Amino acid sequence: MSRLVLLSIVLFLAALPLAAVRASMLGRPEPSISDDGEFRVLLFSRTAGFRHGSIAAGIAAVTKLGEQHGFAVDATEDPAEFTEENLDRYAVVFFLNTTGTVLDADQKRAFERFIAKGRGWVGVHSASDTEYDWPWYAGLVGAYFKGHPAIQEATILVHDRDHPSTKMLPERWVRTDEWYTFRDSPRGRVHVLMSVDERTYEGGGMGDDHPIAWCHEYRGGRAWYTALGHTNESYEEPLFLEHLLGGIRWAAGVEGDAPAKAPAPAPVSSSP
Repeated sequence: MSRLVLLSIVLFLAALPLAAVRASMLGRPEPSISDDGEFRVLLFSRTAGFRHGSIAAGIAAVTKLGEQHGFAVDATEDPAEFTEENLDRYAVVFFLNTTGTVLDADQKRAFERFIAKGRGWVGVHSASDTEYDWPWYAGLVGAYFKGHPAIQEATILVHDRDHPSTKMLPERWVRTDEWYTFRDSPRGRVHVLMSVDERTYEGGGMGDDHPIAWCHEYRGGRAWYTALGHTNESYEEPLFLEHLLGGIRWAAGVEGDAPAKAPAPAPVSSSP
């Protein structure tokens, strides 16, 4: 190789953004996150168990959020999309009301590598009713679904008023949803953003401290989960949509710092 050609290559690489240089060296594309915060989300809603009727509403709502806020959304139920090459196109993988075993062994390995590269995951509602036999996923999601009472109104206690997914919410957020209980509390493993006040509805099963949304750094990437989002109406609620938007942007790494260690349970006031 001549000195002139070598010099040309060096000057070309020096002019590229760091992500592009890394992509060139590794032979794969990096996720496109522009200076304006634009990026791409893979929205995955495959079900191998119960199927939520709100999936279509959720896909439409998240796609619209992307159009309004500068990120692209590719919706799929095809697990074949989970290859390392394809996932490298995305900053975030979003599990929307998935259930059961949705990926095979090769697809799981590709997803693990995706997170290890510093990418993000968002899980909504029955994302915690997914992949029960995958220990890595257990750590990602934070807690597995156990059960729920009838859909009803309840009060959410918002503990973190600074996170991108909760900063717009009132300290006590009253809304209607299907209130999940979990096999165990994720507190201590994750940063709890919100809990649900079991005194404000019938059928709670976790006592005074019932986390309902959380986030954490995991295996090199970011994971954000909310147990909200069962109903069609959820995807028309302005505050819930802002909650989702903040979670997506945080998982992509375009807004918000990494979470601190999970705090102790917030005190519960004596009246609902």
